[in-house]
Amino acid sequence: MGATNNTTVRVSEFIITGFDHLSHQKLLGSIILITYVLILFFCSINVGIVVADRRLHSPMYIFICNLAIVDIMFSTSCSVTMIAVVLAEMKTISYNSCITSMHIYHLGDVTSCLAITLMAVDRMIAISLPLRYNSILTNTRSIMLIVAAWIIAMGSMVPITLTADSVPYCQPVIRYVFCDYPAMIRAACVDPEPYFQIPVLIGKWLWLLAGHFTLIFLTYVVIIYTVLRLKDKGSRKKMFSTCSSHVIVVSTYYAPKIVSILLTRIGVKLNLTERNAVIIVASVLPPLINPVTYCLTTKELRTRLINLLTEKRV
Repeated sequence: MGATNNTTVRVSEFIITGFDHLSHQKLLGSIILITYVLILFFCSINVGIVVADRRLHSPMYIFICNLAIVDIMFSTSCSVTMIAVVLAEMKTISYNSCITSMHIYHLGDVTSCLAITLMAVDRMIAISLPLRYNSILTNTRSIMLIVAAWIIAMGSMVPITLTADSVPYCQPVIRYVFCDYPAMIRAACVDPEPYFQIPVLIGKWLWLLAGHFTLIFLTYVVIIYTVLRLKDKGSRKKMFSTCSSHVIVVSTYYAPKIVSILLTRIGVKLNLTERNAVIIVASVLPPLINPVTYCLTTKELRTRLINLLTEKRV
């Protein structure tokens, strides 16, 4: 793909320097730590409530559990590294740990996309075909769809991980805040552009945005069409409210990616600090908003959480 440099070395560990030029590092590290703890808390609450209550063993809540598990995996792959670098001042990470966390990070990203798409389809069927919902989307079929999504995500990660593992590295320095595919490729002794085109541009942007974003958009076209046909305003409001949490989740997931693509298309070049800021926000904000949104806006989860906290207080 790209011409290699003759000064390649066998890298056994990387030094992460993405935070070195930032001021107030401890404050930023504390914010990331608090955010990560909240992610673990709300995701665990959602999973725990659904698993413990058999009345919530339905497709909608199975998909919520799946998204919570993905959020834990995705946030852990990057947050632990950032917390270790900033708060514990452990700037070195072994090569195997780096490429493993990179694999898990992108696996979580793709799986999040698939999970959000499945939840959109679930809402579309529930609203447009309410009488047939339980026969079309059973618990067994929901679990099968989730398993299929994980298999597809794992398969899509193979070329990216193999590419990152095969390139030669000139120096053991990663200028970003944790290990992901762009950070590792830019640390290699190669021209990075060809390595971004195939696995990232085609495999990720076109597939995630053009494919899944379009599918989600179409599901909402069907939902809006169905709801507008209802004569009762109260029913309309109730139907729209059931989709509000998913709209928030979709917006949070796709907004950073769309902004990044638009900035690239109009020729705006971000400096290293701005890139790292975008990466941090895109990596910790969606996994926090997702479980909080479903926990606070879904009546059943909110009620059980309040009951749980009230019982412990008593």
